[in-house]
Amino acid sequence: MPRRTYFNDKEIVSVVGLSRVKSIKMVYAKWCPHCVPTTLDAMSKASSELKAKLELYDIDNPEQVKTADELVKKYGEWSEDYVIPQVFFEYQDGKIEHVFTGQRQGVSASRSKLEELFKSQKYEALRVTATKI
Repeated sequence: MPRRTYFNDKEIVSVVGLSRVKSIKMVYAKWCPHCVPTTLDAMSKASSELKAKLELYDIDNPEQVKTADELVKKYGEWSEDYVIPQVFFEYQDGKIEHVFTGQRQGVSASRSKLEELFKSQKYEALRVTATKI
């Protein structure tokens, strides 16, 4: 059952036993405007706020593309020509969750989706969890 938590006078519904984010995994390409700087800057901020390691997987790097593909296949929005960036949170308990995919409609649509993520109750609860460590 959810419990009520308050952060800066704002009510947040958090899950009892919410696990802390251990790492943020980002599948991207350096040439992609949705990825760099848009999502990379946002995930750098999230990494700092959540006290989580930021792991980057460049689909154009032969040493990283296999891991990137496996991550997207197992947890993300997979197709042979999948959309980037894709972002995943890995929690202390080992669970990996897909939290963001770039938007085909354009960079401004991707920015809006990132803003939604940062304003979500879940993200606020994760920030609170990170500050208690």
